[in-house]
Amino acid sequence: MGRGISKVELEGIRKFKSGKVRDIYDLDDRLLIVATDRISAFDYVLPSPIPDKGKILTGLSGFWFDFMAPVLPNHVISSEIEDLPPELQAQRDKIEGRFMLVMKAEVLEVECVARGYLAGSGWKEYKQKGSICGIRLPRGLIEAAELPEPIFTPATKAKAGHDINIPMKTVEEMVGTDLAQRVAETSLAIYNEAKEYGKERGVIIADTKFEFGLIDGELILIDEILTPDSSRFWPAETYRPGGPQLSYDKQFVRDYLESIHWDKKPPVPELPDEIIEKTREKYLDAYRSLVGREPAFA
Repeated sequence: MGRGISKVELEGIRKFKSGKVRDIYDLDDRLLIVATDRISAFDYVLPSPIPDKGKILTGLSGFWFDFMAPVLPNHVISSEIEDLPPELQAQRDKIEGRFMLVMKAEVLEVECVARGYLAGSGWKEYKQKGSICGIRLPRGLIEAAELPEPIFTPATKAKAGHDINIPMKTVEEMVGTDLAQRVAETSLAIYNEAKEYGKERGVIIADTKFEFGLIDGELILIDEILTPDSSRFWPAETYRPGGPQLSYDKQFVRDYLESIHWDKKPPVPELPDEIIEKTREKYLDAYRSLVGREPAFA
């Protein structure tokens, strides 16, 4: 296992912006999205990258974008080096396996969360209010319980700090009633397809978040989709409702940081080699289980 890549510098290409994990470059009418090996937790990017994480995320998103294309188009043009401009092909060693060439879209500033199980912020809100995002749920549900049916629980796209759950009415005010309804219905349709597929592969997809955009007024999927960074993946064989679950996602890293009593303020702690290796293996397990083969770089 080599060292992870925290930063990608491309010569002669204008960087559009950087997120917690991805760097985005402007190619005039298109964008180049490069997934680094950075990992974030509790709203901080950790100083310890996870080797190959960016390649795993890119490969898994590519699989799901293809899988969900009959439900909704997406922004992906290509993940092949040969489809890039010559100046990027010359820098293939920096980006191969971890990039997507995509169409530019008008981004909807809403985190579109679909939940089929009671976990995370949804569980916290349910304990306080008996509801999530204004959606009343049955009494007496326990942590990690499967919901009677999946629900759409949108959130703000916070530039700093935590995303905040918002009611559907707020989404309607942000993007309009018709588009808000389309986004909600599409989020649940995609989640239900993934949830059933995951069960066939021995993976419970407890919840996930999508991002959408518009191109010429048409709704499309953008960013990433159904990865361990944007979803909760639980092994079906160990699923036991009533408490936290074993997972294929970065909850493992959060649990470690909680165990060392980090106060969630700088300085951000380094991860031990053992935690880095186990996190990488969890991401690989998610890929293997859902895609059904080893990733191309393995």
